Amino acid sequence: MLEHAVRGRGRTGPVCVEVVYPSERDVALWQRRHAAGEVPNRWPYGLDRMGGPGVDLGYRNVAAAGRARTALQRGAGLVGLRVPRPRGGARRIGLAWDENAAQRMVAQGRYGRMHAGAIWVSDALREGRRDAVTRARLRALRSTDGVWCLSRAQLEPLREQLGTGGPPVSFVRFGVDPDFYRYRDHPGRPVVVSVGGDRDRDAATLFAALAEVVRARPDAEVVVQTTSALRPPPGVRTERYLTHLQLRDLYARASVVAIATRPNLHVSGMTVSLEAMATGRPVVITGSPGMEDYVTDGENGFVVPTGSAAALAERVVHLLAEPDTAREVGRRGRAAVEAGMTSGHLAQQLLLLVGAAA
Repeated sequence: MLEHAVRGRGRTGPVCVEVVYPSERDVALWQRRHAAGEVPNRWPYGLDRMGGPGVDLGYRNVAAAGRARTALQRGAGLVGLRVPRPRGGARRIGLAWDENAAQRMVAQGRYGRMHAGAIWVSDALREGRRDAVTRARLRALRSTDGVWCLSRAQLEPLREQLGTGGPPVSFVRFGVDPDFYRYRDHPGRPVVVSVGGDRDRDAATLFAALAEVVRARPDAEVVVQTTSALRPPPGVRTERYLTHLQLRDLYARASVVAIATRPNLHVSGMTVSLEAMATGRPVVITGSPGMEDYVTDGENGFVVPTGSAAALAERVVHLLAEPDTAREVGRRGRAAVEAGMTSGHLAQQLLLLVGAAA
């Protein structure tokens, strides 16, 4: 049986870490697509990079929990207990990227220790939601040995909700694949790009800003990937879906990447920002708590007030008019990613978090 280090104790053998993915996230298919050059990282989020000397790494695709196991998990959460661990301690660490995967990991009951990320639950709690889904996510997180988040703004709300005696909550900085999103020379023609359709994107502010950009620079091409049902302003082309390859090519054609989000704690727009920065593109994004860990205003990008279409448009137009500035900010963005925000950096932080780093 493989052995792993318990917090504060010495290691007697390799650490066994198993990453739990939802069955809908077919990792075998993802690996084939990565080998074909279609997607970044060998596993989703680059968690394959946790493997190495002293770490026996694997993954497991897990379907949603059945009714019986879900009832056991719900009962354990209601009385403040953890879901039972395997007898004798299965000497493996389970790791789930978010609270949804954490529910499936906990229901498995096969891990000696468990760690999970938390993304959506903090904003659900901030908005006052106490529905069955939110409560189930909290129960799963309480059953783990450690929780991490990708925004410092989530730390205190999560600690409060997980309660006294709950698992410790840590901040981990996100990272992207710098080889897939490689640096590209600044383009010769003005192209403004915006990407993202999650629930915290602010399409109204974005479209209002881009209408101003088109008026100021009618020569600029403006492309937005969005799932919003709002009608875009004249001169703005929208795409509902882009593959990873199409997205990479769009970043390469961009002069500026603009992002507008509503107030949120999980740093909506973070992934697009880092992908654009890795490509060497200046990012202009509306501010949210925790954004300062990714985009430093005036250094590797620009942060403008949330909800301010005028400020967003003004900064984008300025960068279109000053290509040398845009190019330099893009270079600094790439350097910032290489220095601490790659998938490799993320993997090392998670290894430290679960006590598996050499």
